[in-house]
Amino acid sequence: MEKNQNQNGAEAPIKVSNLNCIDLSNPDIHQSVSLLKQACLDCGFFYVVNHGISQEFMDEVFAQSKKFFRLPVNEKMKVLRNEKHRGYTPVLDELLDPDNQVHGDYKEGYYIGVEVPEDDPEAEKPFYGPNVWPADGVLPGWRQTMEKFHHEALEVAKAVARVIALALDLEADFFDKPEMLGKPIATLRLLHYEGQISDPSKGIYGAGAHSDYGLITLLATDDVMGLQICKDKDAKPQMWEYVPPIKGAFIVNLGDMLERWSNCIFKSTLHRVLGNGQERYSIAYFVEPSHDCLVECLPTCKSEKNPPKFPPIRCGTYLSQRYKDTHADLSVYNKHQT
Repeated sequence: MEKNQNQNGAEAPIKVSNLNCIDLSNPDIHQSVSLLKQACLDCGFFYVVNHGISQEFMDEVFAQSKKFFRLPVNEKMKVLRNEKHRGYTPVLDELLDPDNQVHGDYKEGYYIGVEVPEDDPEAEKPFYGPNVWPADGVLPGWRQTMEKFHHEALEVAKAVARVIALALDLEADFFDKPEMLGKPIATLRLLHYEGQISDPSKGIYGAGAHSDYGLITLLATDDVMGLQICKDKDAKPQMWEYVPPIKGAFIVNLGDMLERWSNCIFKSTLHRVLGNGQERYSIAYFVEPSHDCLVECLPTCKSEKNPPKFPPIRCGTYLSQRYKDTHADLSVYNKHQT
């Protein structure tokens, strides 16, 4: 097991986190709101179960993800990530923690966003546009599976957002407005960790320490442990806890945008992935409001004693900068394209 290094150089075993579990089929909404609020004030991570996506379909999505990542590299490079953040991201493409990482992340990924035809004026916006798909002859039915999952995961995210709204003393449908999750920037990302052994002392990570950029993230994982959270990023030394996978559950975490929106009442927490030598697959679903949504302090999260900590910002502007800060410049791959 990975160890935490303390200031004396001694090693303390890493803890396993005990997160709250929100059951979306629970008729007692007050209990769900209470559990979620407690989680959001504490660490911004919780499980969601009985979310409406069948285990059979989840298994199918994971099976199709594995089929893609097992393709030869030259086949995967045909669908390399484009300027719209769609398609394949090779190992080391992403650098999430430049202060501590020697290389980029030891993971490969595949981005699938909201499908917008190229001739639609909306396709001019960042993160909107047509997706990049492997040829149907290479992976038959792959696109249909991923599009169905993208659609179903958005419904789960909206259900979670309604509980979050209630926990913030807002109307339940606050995030359902057209400028918010009515026209969201919702991005599905398939992830594959190849079995590298992480070594924080040498700056080698499956995924470097980071907090997510947006509103909320849903994460489905296989049964290989790897995700860790750090509840207090300012602690010296930082203490990391494993988040165990639960079959059929999503691990949900809040993003920086929701922390900003809630005036830091709700937490967006540092997390990372450590490889233990086993292959690991996960599927992340990042949910943000529409491009034009103005993210400004929520009315229930400010007072005379607690004025807004951040100026208002447009969602699209904010996200574009965050992606630019953490991804390799596409020109590094030009040799593959010629």
